[in-house]
Amino acid sequence: MTTGQQHRIDTPFTAASTADEVLTGLDLTGRHVVITGGTGGLGLEVTRALSKAGASITVAARTTGRAAATLAGIDRVEVGELDLLDPASIDAFASRYLATGRPLHMLINSAGNTYGKHTLDARGYEAGFAAFHLGHFQLTLALHPALQAAHGARVVNVSSGAHRTSDIRWDDLHFAQGYNGNLAYGQTKTAGVLFAVELDRRWAGEDIRAFAVHPGISIASSLAHMEQGTFTMRQLQAMGLVDENEQPIIDPEHEKKTPQQAAATIVFGATSPLLDGIGGVYLKNSNVAPLDPTPWGPTPVGEKPIVLSDAAPHALDPASAQRLWELSEKLLTR
Repeated sequence: MTTGQQHRIDTPFTAASTADEVLTGLDLTGRHVVITGGTGGLGLEVTRALSKAGASITVAARTTGRAAATLAGIDRVEVGELDLLDPASIDAFASRYLATGRPLHMLINSAGNTYGKHTLDARGYEAGFAAFHLGHFQLTLALHPALQAAHGARVVNVSSGAHRTSDIRWDDLHFAQGYNGNLAYGQTKTAGVLFAVELDRRWAGEDIRAFAVHPGISIASSLAHMEQGTFTMRQLQAMGLVDENEQPIIDPEHEKKTPQQAAATIVFGATSPLLDGIGGVYLKNSNVAPLDPTPWGPTPVGEKPIVLSDAAPHALDPASAQRLWELSEKLLTR
């Protein structure tokens, strides 16, 4: 059972550890990375930290000119055009990467969109699920030869504790019967964990291991979502992320992290030798997260908001993981 590995291991890291601290002593010279969403928020910090450790990075972005400007000054970084909602764009990106002949040591599936309304892609698929899961699923399969060539590759899916809010909605995947943004987001994050579980089962024999990651709540990313209209200041205050003076609350032990702290677990999953021989698990705070079957629910009125972010059993179920993989293959052929 995959859940057999879902228990904490000995690491020197804590909830407050940063990406740079996780990478201390690691030389990534000659290692090649592909990261989606590597130009903003956590992705940008992951890109910076991996580059500082010597890695060569291809950042996949929809707008290459803007991405290049954002990444200016970071060493060994190139930008490749990629739209996760466009299957042709995904295939083109993968073909260009494979044509370089470079192995792929780390694939970090980080990009994803938060939609405030029911949005469908050109195929009629719910856009959040299509981008974060199906787009990354297609990209990962297309880059399989480069991952094989690395002889020790890792695939990291950036999920979150929000996976606890929803299992896969097998009977209404695209919310035809009524849209709920929280459930839609939760479904994509559950998909990210299940994808890692099944990928690891299928590819571990090829020395390709997979992980799903809860980075914590990046205060900077939350404020960016407010500027984009996803959250209001009052909502951020209700979530305990901003104080009455509209100042960010940094509290790593309760999930509220700087970008450097929130990027740590992503980098841990992609690089740490402490995870050698482990795969198909869900990580948080630069460690393997414990299982927690507690049902998700709103915090009672008057109590301080609590973020439940340990691994929910539904996201690690091997049968569901295999079912999602097979369903994803069918969805990509329609």
